[in-house]
Amino acid sequence: MRLLLHVCFIFSCWLFASNTTAQDLSAYPSNWWVDMQNPSVQIMLHGKDIGQFNKVSFKYPGVTLEKVHVVENANYLFLDIKIGPDTKPGIIQIDCFKAALKQSIPFELKARRPFKGKTYAQGVNSKDFVYLILPDRFSNGDESNDRIPGMRDQSLRRDTVYNRHGGDLKGIENHLDYLFDLGVTTIWLNPVWENNMPTRTEHGYAFTDHYNVDARLGGNQAYVDLVKAAHTKGMKIIQDAVYNHVGLYHFTVQDLPMKDWLHQWDTYTNTSFKDQTLFDPYVSKKENKQMSDGWFTPEMPDLNQNNPYVSNFLIQHAIWSVEAFGIDGWRIDTYAYNDLAFMNKCNKALMDEYPSLTLFGETWVYGVPNQSYFCENNYNIPYKSNLQGVTDFQCLWAITETMNKDFGWNDGVSRLYTTLAQDFVYKNPYNNVIFLDNHDIARFYSVIGENIDKYKSALCWLLTARGIPQLYYSSEFATTGTTSPNDGYVRLDFPGGWKNDSVNKFTIAGRTQKDQSIFQDLSTLALYRKKSSALTTGKFMQFIPTDGLYVYFRYDEKQTVMVIMNTSSAKKTVTPSKYQERINGFQHFTNVISKEKGQLIDFDVEGHKAVVLELNP
Repeated sequence: MRLLLHVCFIFSCWLFASNTTAQDLSAYPSNWWVDMQNPSVQIMLHGKDIGQFNKVSFKYPGVTLEKVHVVENANYLFLDIKIGPDTKPGIIQIDCFKAALKQSIPFELKARRPFKGKTYAQGVNSKDFVYLILPDRFSNGDESNDRIPGMRDQSLRRDTVYNRHGGDLKGIENHLDYLFDLGVTTIWLNPVWENNMPTRTEHGYAFTDHYNVDARLGGNQAYVDLVKAAHTKGMKIIQDAVYNHVGLYHFTVQDLPMKDWLHQWDTYTNTSFKDQTLFDPYVSKKENKQMSDGWFTPEMPDLNQNNPYVSNFLIQHAIWSVEAFGIDGWRIDTYAYNDLAFMNKCNKALMDEYPSLTLFGETWVYGVPNQSYFCENNYNIPYKSNLQGVTDFQCLWAITETMNKDFGWNDGVSRLYTTLAQDFVYKNPYNNVIFLDNHDIARFYSVIGENIDKYKSALCWLLTARGIPQLYYSSEFATTGTTSPNDGYVRLDFPGGWKNDSVNKFTIAGRTQKDQSIFQDLSTLALYRKKSSALTTGKFMQFIPTDGLYVYFRYDEKQTVMVIMNTSSAKKTVTPSKYQERINGFQHFTNVISKEKGQLIDFDVEGHKAVVLELNP
């Protein structure tokens, strides 16, 4: 019944749109820039009966009004404008007439950001080390924005995982030094846009306004300040994009511009979450449609990206975000649930404006072929994705099995070996983001039974394997948490992020011995990785695992790094001569973490431990 009520609510929004209460006239995008690669912009005007004011005019040198679109809902009007190559920054006064009545709105054209120094839209690559932060749960840097009058969710209770806790963008900015010292080069933030929903607003994935950063995070200015501060330290920012859906209280859902703005169903229809239906040669058309057009949840209506107005709205917001805030890369949420033709169009529009910008998509699927279908691959198939990389869930499943299952022909670490052996399907597997956990899944330390040796071994793999490593906030410690009974338990506060916290893990004094041991090893390896050409851009060579012992190399003309993972519980002896193909010419080593030096002869590795060695002549 609850699901059906949500659907009825959506339809009632459409049926009674003419009764929308009076509101100020708003423009989306809120501004634009001169000298963009694409000179065309579609402005969506939203206000009471603005569609009846469809005689539109303005006078601005270099800018022409191409077309006025009157749509089904009289509270919307869409304007196509074109900005000439010599247009100067300034304010366009847009006048809309209905007989003798007039409504006006200013629309600003700004100068673009200087791009010669590549201080933004730099892209993220295998040289980077990404740190994922859920802003509400990291640090409270500004208590004045903990609650915002008028917003639907007024919760502020840190003793429950279901409510807001008060973390914000200022809190992240305050701890950039900490992240830099950890070896982090890039910060990926869960969504920052306004989520004016009644409950569960801490995660950020139910947008209600695309052009306002959530005021409880500090608003647009706090985002500007954070990105600027990060760039000043030589760090990058990844923005989390959500194209597939919005929150139920988004203004375009509360007041639908047209019937097909959303994917509408006779009764509530959830997506099947079956990605196979997108490439299955034997698929039912009905099941293919349900996967793509079904709603993610009843609170997150599914956008119809085949609607050209929706498509323009989403693409322009993506471009606006890069230019307005200076972000460097994109992580795209629920990639497989979007219309894939739209995603190619959106990705291309971003890359046309910002050639160095990089994008990777969330592909929570099972199987290398499934995952590779959604990014640039080497298949000869009708659909060819232009997405550069993915969140590599296949490597996650493989490293999880490596740590939790005994070695076998296809089991344990053999699965990791096999998964990486299938990299031939990707155009560039080094663009894939590898990880151990994130905001939707159990903390890896809990997954492996809180075994510190296994955990350190997995972290060694994370920072030495091919791809872009991503660490979830506070995973640099012995942090636990599972998604049972609720995913909020993997989104707990960073200890020390609030002024009255009894424990502060931003400092050595606040960490347990176990915490500091993990932190020290991780930061040592991460800081080494920053300067290591082999680990960041070098080639990858792996050898068939033997009795739980897995050996691989990262190497280039300047450097060779040897990684040994003993995934069994028993001590194993490593015989370097077995790997002569890569060891030839080297006789000594330096242990990257312990700094121990030695001769490259037979040596032992204890059970569930990993060793990272730089090889020397």
